[in-house]
Amino acid sequence: MIYYAIGLIVLILDQLSKWMIVKTMAVGESIELVPGVLYITSSRNTGAAWSMLEGQLWFFYLVTVVVLAVVIYYMQKIGRRQPFVGVALGLVIGGTLGNFVDRLFRGEVVDFIHVYLGSYSYPVFNLADSSLVIGALLIVIYTLFDSKKEKRHDSG
Repeated sequence: MIYYAIGLIVLILDQLSKWMIVKTMAVGESIELVPGVLYITSSRNTGAAWSMLEGQLWFFYLVTVVVLAVVIYYMQKIGRRQPFVGVALGLVIGGTLGNFVDRLFRGEVVDFIHVYLGSYSYPVFNLADSSLVIGALLIVIYTLFDSKKEKRHDSG
């Protein structure tokens, strides 16, 4: 199914980009792309977003298995019939697996995208994180519009 291929492409791009960072940059090294806004900064994270739950690898392994099971269930149930949802779930699968592979083989997640929003330094992230966030936002958008469509259908 094409939506699983999206997840595989995300996984490959994520792991390739992380491999390039690990091989070419020291941890803490930074390359300015857009002055004051966008940098490539080699970073490692043993936790989740904003370094929450650092060092809790078994927790992340368990969460990954549960998330993948739920996402695959919904891919089979809804994703096959709703292309928008299928793409979103494919992005979630790819992002989930990208960070899982890091934790499994490195014991930490490689992060490298560093954005500044004015004076705020947004936590460094990676392609897997981006894929997860985009996929989740698409699911929220679908859910909001689908519930509005159901309300219109029920009242009409």
